[in-house]
Amino acid sequence: MSQAGHGSSAEPCMLVIFGGSGDLAKRKLVPAVYNLLLDGVLPPNYAVLGLGRKPLSDEEFRASSREGITKYSRQKLADDKWKNFERRLFYLSGSIDDPKAYQDIKARCEKIEAELTLPGNRIFYLAIPPTSFAPACEGLKQAGLIQPIGNKAPFSRVIVEKPIGHDLASAREINSTVGRVFHESQIFRIDHYLGKETVQNLLVIRFANSIFEPIWNHKYIDHVQITVSEAEGVGTRATYYEEAGALRDMVQNHILQLMCLVAMEPPYSLDPDVVRNARIDVLRCLKPIAGKDVEQFIVRAQYANGKIHGTEVPGYRHEAGVRPDSTVETYVALKLFVENWRWSGVPFYLRTGKAMTKRASEIAVQFKDIPQILFNANPAAPQAPNVLTLRIQPEEGLSLRIMSKQPGSRTQTHPVEMHFKYGEVFGAPSPEAYERLLLDVMAGDASLFMRRDAVEASWAWITSILDGWTEHGTKWLPEYPAGSAGPVEADRLIQNDGRTWRVL
Repeated sequence: MSQAGHGSSAEPCMLVIFGGSGDLAKRKLVPAVYNLLLDGVLPPNYAVLGLGRKPLSDEEFRASSREGITKYSRQKLADDKWKNFERRLFYLSGSIDDPKAYQDIKARCEKIEAELTLPGNRIFYLAIPPTSFAPACEGLKQAGLIQPIGNKAPFSRVIVEKPIGHDLASAREINSTVGRVFHESQIFRIDHYLGKETVQNLLVIRFANSIFEPIWNHKYIDHVQITVSEAEGVGTRATYYEEAGALRDMVQNHILQLMCLVAMEPPYSLDPDVVRNARIDVLRCLKPIAGKDVEQFIVRAQYANGKIHGTEVPGYRHEAGVRPDSTVETYVALKLFVENWRWSGVPFYLRTGKAMTKRASEIAVQFKDIPQILFNANPAAPQAPNVLTLRIQPEEGLSLRIMSKQPGSRTQTHPVEMHFKYGEVFGAPSPEAYERLLLDVMAGDASLFMRRDAVEASWAWITSILDGWTEHGTKWLPEYPAGSAGPVEADRLIQNDGRTWRVL
């Protein structure tokens, strides 16, 4: 799907991480660069500069990075590789709001580039709150750290972490803020779900296998279910969650992007913008859910007291940092439609929640029932439908449910699952999402990143739901016990159509 996967290679560069002393850098970003080194795909010449308020020396940053790699890396720490890696890790302390800090950044970048003979290519990773995007981008511009786009100049690219706004107006403001400094081709809005191996494999499943694409439409598909279930409660993220909720936190970005990959038309090439054009066309075809429709097509709820794997979990409104009268949803289920020729009348059921039975993410495509003759002639015992399931986490792979004859003298059918697991077939765990995405930024491939118009299109659709909730507000949300599969109201949403949620 991406150029990085089709022969183009990552270019020598410096990765500058704003928020370099933070959790994301330690758990995900630095281990991702290290794994790219072990896999032999990292450019031979590179450097990582962490930026943060916390005063650290280079040595202390390297020690913290080693600790993060030891604890969180996909591959074990190898002493010989680490010695080469650590001498390319650097740190600079300073405040994003201090104009002098950007002159310090420039001086440090130029010094490191001279020592390592780097060509001046720079990637700025904004692992910071959206409120800090404006001073960071403006500071980089004022310090002369941003190169204009062009074939001969060293490249400057920026990676923007979610959340990109909390509604359409704020998303537009953030996009305008970053867009005043960086050209759209230099901006990489990251959604780590799109870096997962199974998600990338979805287009291969659809367009590299002749058995699926002819039946990938309303004539053969009954419905699609997309589930992102999290076993943990909000924990230390309660303050953030009170401002976000499940719809903003998961549906607006991760889940809608998964749906776009399921529903998109075949792109005529793997050019990044061609693929992204196909994805945004799905967003433009979404049937709006607004006003009173929010009560018919959407269920929202909060987790109550319960047990997860034997551990007592307090209800959401009893978590530290949560208002006792909060109406922020920790669970949301939606029924939506893509109003185009391919998907006419096919419902897409989306659900996500915290403090659920288990951690799991999957896309399930259920095909229509066969006619009620021969092996499906008994209406009291209907035959199980065919289902193609793509598992995104925790174990990546896919399965296809088909019907088979049960052994014996009588002709009885029984559903069987054909399983494919990445780890078993390829003998190694799949790369982490951030590994793939960072490599694509180094190669300049934006296929797996959200373009400005897609961000704003998804927010436009989500904001109408938020407005509907405000208009038809409620003092209390339905509850589901922590450690359960969700609220009964969500079961009714799909059961009213004669269907049921898949058991994870």
